[in-house]
Amino acid sequence: MQDKEDLLALHEESQKVEQNLNFNTLLVVYIAMLIAFAIFLPKIYITNQIYYTSREIADLSGKRDVLLEENRDLRLRVEQIKYKHQISDQLNLK
Repeated sequence: MQDKEDLLALHEESQKVEQNLNFNTLLVVYIAMLIAFAIFLPKIYITNQIYYTSREIADLSGKRDVLLEENRDLRLRVEQIKYKHQISDQLNLK
């Protein structure tokens, strides 16, 4: 009975021993992480640049539309002033 308890105690002690990662496993993990960063970081950077550029384009497009509408309004005003000037010139000639 004592032998069984001694074997059980030895078995429990051997189970308590910590097993650390060896250098090769740690190196493989670091290399895998480096490769993952090398792949994903440029993609994230490019995606962010596309997003901010598209926001700038949308902003500039909105400003362009406002300026085109203002240009139409100014042309209409100029045309009205020219028309008014032509009418007043014809009335002054008579």
